[in-house]
Amino acid sequence: MSGVQMITVAEGDGDQRIDRWLRRLFPHVSQGRIEKMCRKGELRIDGGRVKASSRVEVGQVVRIPPLPATDQKPAEHRPRIKEADARMIQDCVIYRDDHVIALNKPAGLPVQGGSGQTKHVDGLAEALRFGLDENPRLVHRLDKDTSGVLVMARTREAAKGLTAAFRHRNTHKIYWALVAGVPTPYLGEIKTGLVKAPGHGKHGEGEKMIPIHSRDVDDTPGAKRAHTLYATLYRVASRASWVAMEPVTGRTHQLRAHMAGMGHPIIGDGKYGGSGQENLGDGWGAQLGGIISKKLHLHARTLSFEHPITRKPITVTAKLPQHMKESWDTLGWTEDLAADDPFEELR
Repeated sequence: MSGVQMITVAEGDGDQRIDRWLRRLFPHVSQGRIEKMCRKGELRIDGGRVKASSRVEVGQVVRIPPLPATDQKPAEHRPRIKEADARMIQDCVIYRDDHVIALNKPAGLPVQGGSGQTKHVDGLAEALRFGLDENPRLVHRLDKDTSGVLVMARTREAAKGLTAAFRHRNTHKIYWALVAGVPTPYLGEIKTGLVKAPGHGKHGEGEKMIPIHSRDVDDTPGAKRAHTLYATLYRVASRASWVAMEPVTGRTHQLRAHMAGMGHPIIGDGKYGGSGQENLGDGWGAQLGGIISKKLHLHARTLSFEHPITRKPITVTAKLPQHMKESWDTLGWTEDLAADDPFEELR
């Protein structure tokens, strides 16, 4: 058993969660033990109590209580990544330099683990080291069933810069979707707030968000403001449309809830459009029927950001997943029909 230790957060170790910082120093200490130390007030930053999610900054002094030489619970055994899974995730890489890596995430692959999720991007990150000592870090999220651009940081410095860029909305994300009906006006903004539906899970896919009028946001407990730009690019009579969207805010299920709230749910969205509904031309119903896939038709097409190290502008573009490409082929559309930035006149 070691004694109480006072450790100063070193240069390059700042801006990360205290549980992650501690487990880098003491890999044998379990997450459960760290959370218990927080609850009992034994783990402290500059004398103050902390949560496992509290962030450490360079120069702060962390009080660490006596730790056993080996934790009661053995370190979690990490199964080796299967060769097929390593190949799959490596094939998703669409951009890579010394600091940043970007994937075209497949639809159906979760970004992080959750209940019943054994295969996810974070768990496959070891296959994305490409010669570096550390796994790339997640700096933003995509829903499990949403495909497209997912950026990860290959270094701690890049993670700090990218995390700040996403937090301060210094990135531009353009999503493509196939939606029921035809949103009008063709170019516009959605500013309805979002609040979690009662009785749904705390986070992730279990959650469901309800759109509420922006004037009611301040008086509704738990409600958050949400802002989406949208552009109707092409249509198939009154049945369906190819829509581009840019989330100005980054709320849970924002694009899915906003489009459904307009009466134009994203095709394949059982949660917000009703999986049993067929769209018969009146704009409602998240299934087109026929040979159109029942999978979610939502794709993170491009992500533009300032490189965290070189400061050069970067735009990463991801091709449509197979099920959306087949729908586009069926409807007579090609990827090159869309403008690079359909929201130019709204900026």
